[in-house]
Amino acid sequence: MKHILPTFAPYQSFTERAWFFTLRGLNLLTLLFLMLPILVIIPLSFADSTFLSYPMPGLSLRWYQTLFESDDWVRAAQNSFIVAPAATLLATVLGTLAAVGLNKSDFRGKAVVMAVLISPMVVPVVVVGAGVYIFFAQIGLSETYTGLILAHAALGAPFVVTTVSATLQGFNQNLVRASLSLGAGPLYTFFRITLPVIAPGLISGALFAFATSFDEVVITLFVAGPSQSTLPRQMFAGIRENISPAIAALATILIVFSTCLLLALEWLRGRNKAAAKY
Repeated sequence: MKHILPTFAPYQSFTERAWFFTLRGLNLLTLLFLMLPILVIIPLSFADSTFLSYPMPGLSLRWYQTLFESDDWVRAAQNSFIVAPAATLLATVLGTLAAVGLNKSDFRGKAVVMAVLISPMVVPVVVVGAGVYIFFAQIGLSETYTGLILAHAALGAPFVVTTVSATLQGFNQNLVRASLSLGAGPLYTFFRITLPVIAPGLISGALFAFATSFDEVVITLFVAGPSQSTLPRQMFAGIRENISPAIAALATILIVFSTCLLLALEWLRGRNKAAAKY
C-alpha cells in the first residue's frame, strides 16, 4: 500500500497565526508610511488653487497647462531629455566594457579596480559634486553640456557595471571559445554571442543609469550653468522661492514615469528568469 504522508496546515498554532498576521500588518503599515507622502501630492496637482493645501476648493488642469506653457519648465525638460539619454548611452557603453573586461581577466588588484568603479554609488553625492566641479573648472568643462553629461555618466556607470557583472556570473565562456575557434572575430563574437546573453542586465543597468541622471540635482547644482538647468534643479529652485502647485503637477508626471521604469525593470527580470529556465 502506498504510504501517504499527512498534510499539515502551514500555520497550526495560534501563536504562529498571530505572528503571521502581525508581520503582514507591519508590512502593510510600512508600505503605507512610504507611499502616503507620494500619494498625497497627486490630488494636489489637480487643485484649482495657488497653494498646496487640503481641502481643495476644486479640480483643474491649470497647473499642467502652466508646465507646458512656461518657458522655464519647457527649457528644463529639454535639458533633462538631452542630458539623461546622452549620459545613459555613455554610462552603458563604458560600464558594459568595464564589466566584460573584468569578467574575462584575473589579476592582482581586481577588487580594488571594481571598488573604484562603483565608488560613485558609495561616496556622498555632495563630495562627488564638489570634486567634479573643482576638476571640471580647471579644464573648462564647468557650466557646459559636456561636463554635465560626463558627470551624470560617472554616476550611472556603476549601476551598469554591477548589473552586467551579475549577468556574466552565469555566462558560459565556452560559447565564446567555440565562436572564436570557428573563425569569428572578437567583435562579431561579442555582438552575436555575448551581447544577447547579457542584454537583460545591460538594459536594467541602463534604466537605472537613466533614472539616476534624470533625477540628479546635487551634481547639477555644482556643474550646470543657468542654461543647463534640468527638471530637478528647476524644481529645487521653485521650492526655495515658493511651493507652486505646478511642482506637484510635475511630481505627478515623474511618479508615473518612474512607475513605468519600475514596471519595465520587473518585466525584464521576469524575462530573464524565464530565459534562465531554458
